Amino acid sequence: MIRVASVPESHVYVRHLAHPSVPGVVRLPDPVPRDGCTVPGGWWPPVMLEPDWLESHSDDFDILHIHFGFDTLSTDQVHEVICMLRRLEKPLVYTLHDLRNPHQRESRSHTAALDLLVPAADALITLTPGARDEIQRRWDGDAIVLPHPHVVPRSWLERPRDRAEHFVVGVHAKSLRASMDPLPVIEALADRLVEWPGAVLQVDVHDEIFDPGNYWYAPDVGQRILAFEGQPQIDVQVHPYFSDEELWAYLSSIDVSVLAYRFGTHSGWMEACHDLGTGVVVSDCGYYGEQRPCEVFGFDEHAELDKEALFKAVGAFQEAPARARPSWVVRDAERRELAAAHAEIYAAVMR
Repeated sequence: MIRVASVPESHVYVRHLAHPSVPGVVRLPDPVPRDGCTVPGGWWPPVMLEPDWLESHSDDFDILHIHFGFDTLSTDQVHEVICMLRRLEKPLVYTLHDLRNPHQRESRSHTAALDLLVPAADALITLTPGARDEIQRRWDGDAIVLPHPHVVPRSWLERPRDRAEHFVVGVHAKSLRASMDPLPVIEALADRLVEWPGAVLQVDVHDEIFDPGNYWYAPDVGQRILAFEGQPQIDVQVHPYFSDEELWAYLSSIDVSVLAYRFGTHSGWMEACHDLGTGVVVSDCGYYGEQRPCEVFGFDEHAELDKEALFKAVGAFQEAPARARPSWVVRDAERRELAAAHAEIYAAVMR
């Protein structure tokens, strides 16, 4: 049995890397952070990235596998983690989800961490060929490409979609994290909605952006989003952070989800849309366009919104018949293959 200290373990991506038919790997549960649970699932900040934890639990794990969670670590702290692993003779596996951290407006600190982690890893994994090629160019790293597993549970993946009365285009601003710039996208779509009779633009945003005591407090942008309420064909929804069930219901209720990202690399949101049969329109930054079938428009840190490309991308979902949706059989088989591939990688680095 290979025991993996996975950072994190409770994230849906990581949980779906296991499959009942593929034994031989066990992932340690996330230790509770000393200052309490700060994200759903309670894994962040990750205790497993503390050198003291690694040393005191060295008899409990065979491999450290990092996915996310080193956002707040300095380069010195990342270096300490790597040195501790070498001293303990424990392999490091790193799945490079984010070449650019979507939660950080500047890229320097994340790049500095990657400059340490990528060369130090005994095995590298990423999600798309484009990301693999960039890893090769930047660090001469040899990453294995493995797809993102399913996100939604079988009950939702197999649930038929309701026939909608309107063509619903969703723009979810979430909590306005650093990589998101929804206002230009909302404004562009609002200007052209009249050309889609019967279409509705649904704009969602988390209520925490209006809470002065919240980290995500952004009242100015929030008020500009609220100003769209009342315009023809636009519905603005302000609500708390969705539970998983609420999120699956929301994505199932819209025809296409427009992701207003200025930067980033890969997306779990896209995977949920793929599972549920919801179309995706996403900016051409990162490698979203390689991850799953979608429509792409120009929009990133260095280029302004290509309004015509955005409108054409959304219109493609109104004009075309329903896009193919994966079956549970396909997604379950993919998950089984992912579990087997990870078991092979773990066994190789152990050798």
